[in-house]
Amino acid sequence: MDYQTLALDEHDGILTVTVHRPPARNALSQLTLTELRDLLTGLSGPRALLLTGSEGPAFIAGADIREMATMTPEEGEAFGALGQEVTRLIETLPVPVIACVDGYALGGGCEMAMACDFIYATRKAVFGQPEVLLGLIPGFGGCVRLFRRVGVAKARELIYSGRRVDAVEAQRLGLVNEVFDSRDEMFAAARLVLADIAANSPVAVSTCKSVINAVDGLGVEEGLRVELDAFRAAFTTDDMREGTAAFLAKRTPEF
Repeated sequence: MDYQTLALDEHDGILTVTVHRPPARNALSQLTLTELRDLLTGLSGPRALLLTGSEGPAFIAGADIREMATMTPEEGEAFGALGQEVTRLIETLPVPVIACVDGYALGGGCEMAMACDFIYATRKAVFGQPEVLLGLIPGFGGCVRLFRRVGVAKARELIYSGRRVDAVEAQRLGLVNEVFDSRDEMFAAARLVLADIAANSPVAVSTCKSVINAVDGLGVEEGLRVELDAFRAAFTTDDMREGTAAFLAKRTPEF
């Protein structure tokens, strides 16, 4: 399928999805969100996904303010629902997803990055939820996901103030996993870790992701039950038989 605002590249089982709206600093328009939703719905084939923005001052500068400025409450709700649908699709993809952030990741851009499994960034990256400066609030999951990454008190501070943080502070807060000196270095590291993950059992990796998502917010006892159910189910898979047999035979598993 041809997309107007996305560029796709698949290599060695890793699908790179680039939001490509350079004149708008890769801002998330209704069209961009619709294309992301269509791409991610029922996505199959890739072993991993890398989300980024076209090279320039921004990863994703935010949602498209020109479009939002004239929206009615009903249109705003529909726009927010679309953004939430996309971030939830990213979050629940059965494969690992890394956000590679170079430049501004503000508002909807920060929310897209937080929906990924983890975030790599260059030293040029800047994160924030500045919606209050526009009389708005985060609408694509910022109020839900940011405190899970950085803690409730720090999330309140960042959301209420609209303050931006650079890549080094974002890493210190736990929002970013690694910070790199260049865009190329960041992509190389991301592809390397995704290749390492792709060599593992895809069923096991997918199950780990679903368990982590499912236990978020649960008590310890409830979470352990979810984990135990998934652990039991793992014993029914061909990957488990292949992985254990390969270990005992001292050979590389063929998943």
